[in-house]
Amino acid sequence: MGETELLAQQFEANRAHLRAVAYRMLGSQSEAEDAVQEAWLRLSRTDANAVTNLTGWLTTVVARVCLDLLRTRKIRREEPIGIEAETLASHDDAERDAALADSIGAAMLAVLQTLSPPERVAFVLHDMFSLPFEDIAPIIGRSPVAARQLASRARRRVQGKPALSEADRTRQREIVQAFLAASRGGDFAALLAVLDPAVVVRADAAAVAASAARASEGAPALEPEIHGRERVAKLFRGQARAAQPAMVDGNPGLVFAPGGKPFAVFEFVIANDAIMEIVLTVDAQTIGTLTLEY
Repeated sequence: MGETELLAQQFEANRAHLRAVAYRMLGSQSEAEDAVQEAWLRLSRTDANAVTNLTGWLTTVVARVCLDLLRTRKIRREEPIGIEAETLASHDDAERDAALADSIGAAMLAVLQTLSPPERVAFVLHDMFSLPFEDIAPIIGRSPVAARQLASRARRRVQGKPALSEADRTRQREIVQAFLAASRGGDFAALLAVLDPAVVVRADAAAVAASAARASEGAPALEPEIHGRERVAKLFRGQARAAQPAMVDGNPGLVFAPGGKPFAVFEFVIANDAIMEIVLTVDAQTIGTLTLEY
């Protein structure tokens, strides 16, 4: 048996698992099949000998493809899940697809559809497929702590509970407001007071590029990740003058929206009354997937 045939055989052994992952994320049999097929195409273009854990590698690829599809779908406004979500008939294995539909149900899919793409991916991978948050984090571009919180928020919504209690939401809003005031006022000590010692700033590629383009204007230099309370406090000291408080996917955050059009979004991960993580998004497509309330 040649290498290609062996690789195809190994892929087929993982197909049912990959389809289950994709279907739970997407709620669409056709999109799930597309995601699985994309995983095969990427595998066929990869040096498979360098892949030590094929199932894990394929799961990661499918999850990333699904995340991209969810973001694109939200931009064009998701259509309600139809009869496909309940029946899932297929020509090759109708019994398998019916079992897949029964295992999650249209009601669950409808709830999952209300989650943000990162929440949905974190919840599905952890709660339905037992992936550790350390493995989920790089897929969604967050830290393990943030991935855990996304899954927790999603879990509460699935259980019919608010993602945050009103008291918690109020407290988090106060912390974000304190951060904004300290940043605008250049109060280094006040910034340190609201930041966790291990705080990390994660900036997307568009944010890093925008900061480099405006370096001559005195814009702070961004890196994909900036770690540590002092570095983060220095980064934001005297900044954020044009940012305004907003709810980002139902959680306190900040938005810079010149002319009313969101240009940059700041998401906060808060635990024990301290900011653990700040996610800065400038990519317009990603911003389009976020639910922003001013």
